[in-house]
Parts: sequence; structure tokens; C-alpha cells
Amino acid sequence: MTDERLVARFRAGDTDAVRRLYEQFGRAVFTVGYKALGDRSLAEEVVQLTFLKAWQAADRFDPSQELAPWLYTIARRTAIDLFRREARHAPAEGEVDIVALPPSFEDLWEVWAVRSAIDRLPEAERQVVASMHYEGRTMQETAVELGVPLGTVKSRSHRAHLRLAALLDHVRRASA
Repeated sequence: MTDERLVARFRAGDTDAVRRLYEQFGRAVFTVGYKALGDRSLAEEVVQLTFLKAWQAADRFDPSQELAPWLYTIARRTAIDLFRREARHAPAEGEVDIVALPPSFEDLWEVWAVRSAIDRLPEAERQVVASMHYEGRTMQETAVELGVPLGTVKSRSHRAHLRLAALLDHVRRASA
């Protein structure tokens, strides 16, 4: 399904289109929520609320715009709302308060952009990136984990990083 058709179906309230968008952007929304709130359950709540709000406002989405920044904005606002809700329930005097200020808009946008770019990698390359960067494994350990030769891990890593550089060029230009 083309992006235009998916957006049109999403705007019409098609639940299958919402499900597809959830599959495409859910991890990026989770990452924004987790980065902002530092709590898995709150980040999961950000994901659920973001897609609920997006579905409720789907008919107001401008199809001439890109969907990712719109969803990111909803996710960011939702995370801020949850942060404020949690801050209202701050511990009493003498208790430890673990709620910190949320990261800046720019930091969250970069996290969103990187997570979205990783999600767009082919599965084999995404597995290598996840193993090495999320799990902290070496190339050799990644090869063992994935059951592939070390040379395969090296070539997949190289291709993945080239793709990520191209996909994230707009972030580099914006911060320059």
C-alpha cells in the first residue's frame, strides 16, 4: 500500500490503516516516551494515547504534510502531559523524587528521527544495528548471536550505517 493510500485510509478512520501506522511508528513513539519519561510503563502509555489521539484526529490531518512529524508532535505533547501528571504526584517532603525535567524538543526529535530511520532498515541490517548498538555486542558476538559469519555482520553493519547516514542527513543539516 502506498503512503498516500495509507494516509487516505487513515484519515477515513480505517482501523487496518491505524494498525499499519502503529506497526510503522510504534517503536519510535515508544522511544520518545521512554526518553522523555524514563519509565517503560509510562512510555507504553504514551504509545497507546498517541495512537488513540491520532485516530481521533485523523480527519483533521493535512495529507499534503508528512505523517511522521504530526505523530511525533502528538507523542511529544502526550509525554509532556504524562510528565506533568506524574509531577503532580511528586513525593512528600523527605521522600526521593525521581522525576526529572524532560529532554528538550531537539533531543526528542533526534531520538525520533534515529529510531524511525532504524525502523526503515531491512530486517537483517536492523538486527545487526540492534545487537551492536542497543545490546552493546561486538561484531563477533553479533555474528554468534545471529548465526552468520563475521564478514556478513561487517557488511550488513557497513550497509546499515550508509543507509542511516542518508536517512538522517536532514538531522545533520539541521544541527549544522
